[in-house]
Amino acid sequence: MGEKILFALISLFLTINYGFLMNGVIRKIYARVGRRHGIPFYQMYIDLIKTLALRTNIRHGTMFYLGPVFRFAGGVGLFLFTPVVFGSAMFGNLSFSGDVLLLLSFQFFGTLGMALGAGESGHPNAAIGVTRGLAQMTAVEVPFVLALMGVAIQYDSLSLHDIVAAQQGGIMHWTLFTNPFIVAAGMLALLGSFMRPPFDVVLAGQEIPIGPPTEYHSNYMALMLSNRAIFPMAKAILFMNLFFGGANTYWEMMIKTFAVVMWSVFVGVSFPRFRVEQSIRWFLRVPLILGILGIVYVQFFMS
Repeated sequence: MGEKILFALISLFLTINYGFLMNGVIRKIYARVGRRHGIPFYQMYIDLIKTLALRTNIRHGTMFYLGPVFRFAGGVGLFLFTPVVFGSAMFGNLSFSGDVLLLLSFQFFGTLGMALGAGESGHPNAAIGVTRGLAQMTAVEVPFVLALMGVAIQYDSLSLHDIVAAQQGGIMHWTLFTNPFIVAAGMLALLGSFMRPPFDVVLAGQEIPIGPPTEYHSNYMALMLSNRAIFPMAKAILFMNLFFGGANTYWEMMIKTFAVVMWSVFVGVSFPRFRVEQSIRWFLRVPLILGILGIVYVQFFMS
């Protein structure tokens, strides 16, 4: 067990650095699309070092400071219980039978923690951010849970390892090709889960130039920066395992997760930001219908 935990920590270290570099590349892409030069791709490392070197005397409620901890714990927990490389002793992490239900809980854990933290910030606009975040995440979870249910029914398992194993044997065994309705619902829900444009309704920098990036500081901001590296990568790895056959090598994982993340980046640079009510209505229309169709397809055409 000690060796397994050590391997999981090594895997976490490698992937969080991959996430830092990925975020730098994403910010560079957004800058280039806007005809700007942009920051260096290694800027997140500079930001991390600067925030770790800062100290503060500002005091809020206890939950305010536990918010980033909860957020980071959600991302790390999601990653540690998700197999990164199928069949690998080093990159198999702590996956176990029925882990899909636990991973679903980690998806929402960090958001709830940040909501509780924002509630103790004392800022009058904090309630706006909390309402926006929880409303959109609830709308996102509906099609995502339907897609997850469809995958579990199709492969008759709640074990992510078994779901990946069922997709081995060639590209045509991937869920992408065996049930495209489920994959479409899941990948559309992923856009809201990443909270990039056009679904970045929580911070809404054009309307409310405040929030966690300005209210948190020093070590707490460092935790949030680290979470921005690990949480999206953990989600991308989860979706890779559910829909795209998992990965048999670490390099294959990097390629597939890069494609998953770039899907959200492509949409982000192509469409303007939705209003909150537009975002919620959108997730409860097309992705919801696709999720229902995916379950119907599994029940009546694959049984």
